[in-house]
Amino acid sequence: MRAWRQIAQRIRLKKRSTMGIKGLQWFVANTCPDACTMVNLKEMAEKHHISHPDSPPVIVVDAMGCIRHWYTPESWVCGGQWQEYLANLQDFIKAFMAADIKLVFCFDGVVEQKKRDEWVKRRLKNNKEIARIFQFLKSYRQQPGRGMFFIPSGLATFTRFALKSLGQETICSLQEADYEVASYGLQNNCMGILGQDTDYLIYNTSPYFSIDKLCLDRMVTVMYSRENLCHALGLNITDLPLFACLLGNDIVPEDILEGFWQKCVASCPPKSQSYDKRANTILAVASYISRVPCSYGSLKDLEEMLPLASDKKLLYRGVESYILPGQQSPWLPPGVSNSQIHLVKQETAICPDQEIFQLAKEQHVRAENYMVYNVLSKGEVECSNTLEDELDTELPGQALIYRPVRQHIYSVLLESGKDTCGAYPIVKEWFVYFGNPMEQPDLVQPMQLDIPGGTPSLRTLWLTKGPEVQTLRYSTFLACFHLQDMVEEFQLLDPSVAAVCCLLIYLTLQVDSLSLEDLNAFVAHTLCLQGKSAAQLAGLQLAQVDSRAVQLGSLFIRGLTTLIMANSSLGFPMNMNDLMPWKVFDGKLFQEKYQQSHRGCSLEELLEGNGSLHMQFQNLKSFICEACMVKKRTIQSRRRGNGFITEMQEGGRERSFQQAYTTSFVPPYHSQNRGFQWRGSQPYFYGSEAQPSGRGHRDQRRHQGQRRRFQLAPRSLKPTL
Repeated sequence: MRAWRQIAQRIRLKKRSTMGIKGLQWFVANTCPDACTMVNLKEMAEKHHISHPDSPPVIVVDAMGCIRHWYTPESWVCGGQWQEYLANLQDFIKAFMAADIKLVFCFDGVVEQKKRDEWVKRRLKNNKEIARIFQFLKSYRQQPGRGMFFIPSGLATFTRFALKSLGQETICSLQEADYEVASYGLQNNCMGILGQDTDYLIYNTSPYFSIDKLCLDRMVTVMYSRENLCHALGLNITDLPLFACLLGNDIVPEDILEGFWQKCVASCPPKSQSYDKRANTILAVASYISRVPCSYGSLKDLEEMLPLASDKKLLYRGVESYILPGQQSPWLPPGVSNSQIHLVKQETAICPDQEIFQLAKEQHVRAENYMVYNVLSKGEVECSNTLEDELDTELPGQALIYRPVRQHIYSVLLESGKDTCGAYPIVKEWFVYFGNPMEQPDLVQPMQLDIPGGTPSLRTLWLTKGPEVQTLRYSTFLACFHLQDMVEEFQLLDPSVAAVCCLLIYLTLQVDSLSLEDLNAFVAHTLCLQGKSAAQLAGLQLAQVDSRAVQLGSLFIRGLTTLIMANSSLGFPMNMNDLMPWKVFDGKLFQEKYQQSHRGCSLEELLEGNGSLHMQFQNLKSFICEACMVKKRTIQSRRRGNGFITEMQEGGRERSFQQAYTTSFVPPYHSQNRGFQWRGSQPYFYGSEAQPSGRGHRDQRRHQGQRRRFQLAPRSLKPTL
């Protein structure tokens, strides 16, 4: 365990140094005490009211820099404690409301091309951390300590919708989020910026408050002063952008600066033996800048000095990236201001319908949709890491499992963008999954829906009103998951339950290794979650943690993000709140149900002794199994108690086995003659060697069933959440 604690410590230190300029946060805290002041936010708000009686005190929040601090539930590896998390967000907001401070939350909405390499680098590093987490899980069957903490999959995406549901102003950026945060703070005379990124010391904007040092009970935190930092370094505030670039940031890589640092240190010997190498480098770079003329000519001289290869404008672009609207820099050509640099250009969107594109853009900025603007603007999307075990060959990565759904969504979004030959634009996907080196994006071909009347236009789905169009939206939504002939059946279910069933049917059809025990766990979890409070879920204790259940939990959560992508794209056939994880998922509860199911616990124990849930359990299970059976997918029993796969035999005896066992669930009633057929062909894409088949992924072409219709239980028996 000592070795694991040392690994966790290294990971924690690395995570702390990834935001902004490496080492600058430590330097400021340890060598520039005057730049760090403990402040009371409530008192500052009162002073702001006095000096600005017409405008309330506003703090703009770098949400991506705060998420790790908001997620405080003890359990994080099982897929997320979503009700607890939502309650934490409520408490956070209430504390600021009590101090009469308005919060504006800003999220990353795009990954700019200039930051793509760094984005990929960090995701590949995350893969290594995730591999260590699963190694720990398999070794100890316990969640690792907080030192190895990794945010639950989908946390950033769902936090946007959580904050909106709590009545908060939420913004999704059209460019780099830290730039938009700094711009918002400057243009709206904000009281400050809350986050944990030293770039906010570099931008000439509102005061920068630390989320790391925030004590919510007393409403105090550390305020970092860029003026005092400059005084300690002998620099002007206008020098800070160049200072940041010469220390290395997301635009200027550190490896091309090492020779320059050596020259700076050689010409400026360390002032104190107590400083480490990085602190001495920071001081030496600041000394160098203070000695050269502050002009564009000096910046060009630096560009000649550095090994910038063919990209001679790298330093220029780095300085430029910190200049906010209306500001100028003495290090850039005279007269060049941000109003020219960041002038909103006519966007070359791949969506030809400007009204539709503008609506998508507005919804994106208001954080009301997911991935839609990214597809319609540049045809490029990304998805960060998921807690997945790269050594589990039976469970493919979520990126591949849900790709067929995304291909159908792309076909709807890009229907009007087809060329004269009827070919869709290709979508570039930067999705993290095992075996993907991410040197290039996967080039994904949209896959047309096979539905009566053809693919509906976005103008119909988004702009037309009426019950017929709402039914069209819903049937198109289900068609993306190959369930378009079950519209009436799904409409009999409560929306949240319908969302769960949609996902479970799709997953069971896609992944061969999903078993009857897995299905029992998901269904029991769905029913037992209803009525449970955040406090009850927080009090749930797990004797051990199963690594496969961890991955299944993450897979389910990524399925929910796929549902909200479909919902956003198709004109919102469902209420977005019905697709949120705090309605339908709890990581610890799913772990408990998974382990109970695979141990062979009785239905009474699985449903926590609640006899009223038995009928609902059978109805939901029958609904899912029947939908799979008509597509020739029989769900087999495959128990995995204590990490071993076992097969049930007559007399209750068990034996370990390698092949899937043929015991299956048969619904307690029969189908009618008519029903639905598997539609669509095997999904395909370009630009990657990894195919959805293999690693437990089902080939869709093998499962075309005869048309049959499923008879639902009476409406009075429908489950509710």
